[in-house]
Amino acid sequence: MRTLLTTFSWPELRAHPWRHAAAGVAVMLGVALALSVHLINASALDEFSHAVRAVDGRPDLSMRAAQRDFDDRAIDIALQNPQVTLASPVLEVRSVMQLPGSAQGTAGRVLGVDALSVPQVARALAMRPAAGVDRLAIFAPDTVFANAAALQALQALHAGPKRADAPSTDPVPVAEPPFDVELQSGLSLRPVHIAGSIAAGGGALLVMDIAAAQDFFGMDGRISRLDLRLAPGADAVAVAAALVARPGWPSGVTATTEADANTQVDRLSRAYRVNLTVLALVALFTGGFLVFSVLALGVAQRTPQFALLGVLGLTPRQRGALVLAEAGLLGVVGSIAGVLLGNGLAALALRVLGGDLGGGYFGAGARPALHFSPLAALVCGVLGVAAALVGGWWPARTAMQLPPAQALKGLGLAAPGGGSATLARWPILMMAAGVALAFAPPVAGLPIAAYFSVALLLCGGITALPWLVALLLDRLQPLLRTRLLPLLAVERARRMRGVAAVAVGGVVAALALAVALTVMVASFRTSMLHWLDAVVPAALYVRTAEGRSAGDMAAFTPALAHAVARVPGVARLETLRSRELQLAPDLPAITLLARPLHATATGGAGTNLPLLDTALAVPRGHVGIYISEAVAQLYHVKPGDAFPQFSASFRSLAQSSQSQSALFFIAGVWRDYARQFGAVVIDSADYARLTGDDRANDLALWLEPSAREADVQAAVRAEVAKEGADASLLQFTSAGTVRATSLRIFDRSFAVTYWLQAVAIGIGLFGVAASFGAQVLARRKEFGLMAHLGLTRRQILTVVAAEGATWTALGAAAGLALGLAVAVVLVKVVNPQSFHWTMELELPALRLALLAAAVVAAGTITARIAGAAAAGRNAVLAVREDW
Repeated sequence: MRTLLTTFSWPELRAHPWRHAAAGVAVMLGVALALSVHLINASALDEFSHAVRAVDGRPDLSMRAAQRDFDDRAIDIALQNPQVTLASPVLEVRSVMQLPGSAQGTAGRVLGVDALSVPQVARALAMRPAAGVDRLAIFAPDTVFANAAALQALQALHAGPKRADAPSTDPVPVAEPPFDVELQSGLSLRPVHIAGSIAAGGGALLVMDIAAAQDFFGMDGRISRLDLRLAPGADAVAVAAALVARPGWPSGVTATTEADANTQVDRLSRAYRVNLTVLALVALFTGGFLVFSVLALGVAQRTPQFALLGVLGLTPRQRGALVLAEAGLLGVVGSIAGVLLGNGLAALALRVLGGDLGGGYFGAGARPALHFSPLAALVCGVLGVAAALVGGWWPARTAMQLPPAQALKGLGLAAPGGGSATLARWPILMMAAGVALAFAPPVAGLPIAAYFSVALLLCGGITALPWLVALLLDRLQPLLRTRLLPLLAVERARRMRGVAAVAVGGVVAALALAVALTVMVASFRTSMLHWLDAVVPAALYVRTAEGRSAGDMAAFTPALAHAVARVPGVARLETLRSRELQLAPDLPAITLLARPLHATATGGAGTNLPLLDTALAVPRGHVGIYISEAVAQLYHVKPGDAFPQFSASFRSLAQSSQSQSALFFIAGVWRDYARQFGAVVIDSADYARLTGDDRANDLALWLEPSAREADVQAAVRAEVAKEGADASLLQFTSAGTVRATSLRIFDRSFAVTYWLQAVAIGIGLFGVAASFGAQVLARRKEFGLMAHLGLTRRQILTVVAAEGATWTALGAAAGLALGLAVAVVLVKVVNPQSFHWTMELELPALRLALLAAAVVAAGTITARIAGAAAAGRNAVLAVREDW
């Protein structure tokens, strides 16, 4: 076999290096994409999980509330249980820190911990005073301890702009603790002293004594979680049940296990990374088709040589093994290059896009280190070799079935027999199965059946090419009987439909992938723009710096909201309040949004939301809520339901009798592209009445027609300053800026998809060039015969170009149709089952037409150029070749 590879296969590779390079590059890119996506997400999940474990520690039992905080009376109740040996409370607050005098800040977390008990539960949170700092500073008020990420973030702020009201001195330089910073509490900045460090990794984190934290943030008697150590042999489940049943135990506070936390972390990006991996495997699938195309053309071109080997004693099995060996070598070379490229792409993506590939799942700025996995590299490499071998199977079978005697007489390239019904049977069955699988439900929250649906549609569409070629060209041939040159082109394509299908098979696969991705991205982008028009109707939005990250620490009081509403130029003001609610331990928290819901003349509410259908009338005595599509799918609820999980979690927000007796009614489902794991909207008046919380995170301002945005901003800052708040913390965003920022985030999130789309298009065009170049160069004898019959060189090239145009036009039409079918599955099935939201199908006609035109043009031009090289040979020598 080695001798045959060096004497028979190697000359073929040297004669057509670009054709084989196209197949090898396709395999390489598929392996590289699959490996890089796995390495990126594995590195990010490992880093994120490590940071979570360092901060949360490893308690025997962790008690958390459905919302962010609960009453610290739970500490005494827990310690009354004889099975509990240690109770370590934690208060978590999201705030903003900045250097004194600086105009910029950075968001981070502040943890209030019991300085004495936390080392026994989460050693990474143990406070370490700096050199020269008293060891009792861990209990001091207004004193914090920072991790490395917080110190680095503060260092990066040192060279930033200064506040207008700051002294003329430069911001304090950051070195090693101790030094002073400012921390946001409410709508003001208060100084704190960084007296040392902590070992916890992850994002920016500050730790302080829990009593000092409660006083600093005005959260006396509140904690976020309670970590428990149990006596040896204690049953954690029984202890948790006993605590929840105790009188006085805070409502909504239940146990969460480490498995629950790990499941939540995994769910954050699972759908995103699985879909990227599947797209990478589709690229590998395309590479397999290009391997098939290259080897099938190579077998067709070398039919006399294979026949001669057969006459000399090479068995059919050995001929097939030789072709499979060629495919395997292409797969091995492509896989090795793909593993190297994938490792490099993963390192580059972690540096440029972060650990979430721009998806935003692990926090902005996360730059985890790359963790190379030999096992993952081996699996991806094996997949690459397997794809190449699968692509080489049919050409190997062709070489095995080749009749040596007939092939030596020039009869080895006959089109395969079989009627149209035989040709169409299997493709129709595969596509029918693909359509049926598209209606199957998700498996474990993933659209597994839809992935198989896409695979069957692609396989069925590509295997149907010979039948489609015969069907179309049989009807076109009678129309060209009086036109010699077009008739020659169409007649050969019709009679050699198997060869034509081989030539355009890889092209159809690549074009279908490019079309599907183009339609999916365009549909999502257009739907998102329409959604932004509905959810961002105001001209100007106001929040405190990093308001969403700061949560309760960045809330506007009613007095501040009324003051802003009185600003000249403000026509109308609406408030938005957001909270997090944990409805299920194994799912990430949902977002509760309180905003005004406008009623229509017919009595329906919620019309200022992008509802999927008309809102239901809320029964008397009930409170109407509106759920996003994600909530409807994840919690299996629909309009008209009561939603008991939400009711139980909402009651933990307030202990009032009104909150405990409230009856909630799902009045409608709305589209939300901002929160993958769900959001619930309630009217602001109902929320304030039930919880007693009338604060706001955001203010939406509608301006008078004559008002200038800059003047309104200055006036709002002045009014806020009159109320005693720090006006420098205000952040203004226009509706146009929101749209631009959303599109930038969208493009960042789909950066890998754009790149994969470009790769698919490049592979398709390169495959066209390689396939038709090989086909034309293999037909020198045919061109010589045409020249003997009287056709001029120009006429021969016209026939060749017409054949290229005919084949690529059929391939482009098939690729467009197949890509649109796959796009429908991606948009209508994969996307809703993966991300729990729907979108409208958008067909970018101009872009799709340009894609198809590029493929047709590439095939036509390549065929003509290759034909010029082949037709330039001596016609007599071409006819006498091999005889």
